[in-house]
Amino acid sequence: MHQNFKYFILNKPYGILSQFTDKERRKTLSDIFNFPKDIYPVGRLDFDSEGLLLLTNDKALTDYLLNPNYKHEREYFVQVEKIPSEDDLEKLRRGVIIQNKKTLPAIAKKITKPSFPPRIPPIRERKNIPTSWISLILTEGRNRQVRKMTASIGFPTLRLIRVRIKNISLGNLTPGSIRELTKNEIEELKR
Repeated sequence: MHQNFKYFILNKPYGILSQFTDKERRKTLSDIFNFPKDIYPVGRLDFDSEGLLLLTNDKALTDYLLNPNYKHEREYFVQVEKIPSEDDLEKLRRGVIIQNKKTLPAIAKKITKPSFPPRIPPIRERKNIPTSWISLILTEGRNRQVRKMTASIGFPTLRLIRVRIKNISLGNLTPGSIRELTKNEIEELKR
């Protein structure tokens, strides 16, 4: 039986749940776009996180991407309070303990402020505390992992944007925008 698979990426705005319904009537993916009925997000981004969300009805691909044994890369741009040193970032690279379990080694580096549109509502910045941006590449997806990791080394996350899953990048997709993946992107994802 030939399945009609669909593959979308969405730049999920702040304040949207990575699901289609909510008993508390918070905004969901249904408020952004009328996706076909059998389309679901691959993994999730928290209500207060932004960026790349992959949606598909290809269950085999979803299972493959979410299987922790394959250690697929996910990259996040993270605005943190204060300015971490190389020693601080080294702790993230080696893995930190969250929920009594050490995280897998990550790739962490300082980056210049990316040119994303301002968040709505804006982040709360404190006058006397500088902020900085880091890129964090993880190969596992635990609950609120990025926030817990940066907090564990003393740098609370202010803004969190997923910019890449494997070969799929957010690119210049604006918040709330959606596009279908190309054939090449889909083939790469399945590798």
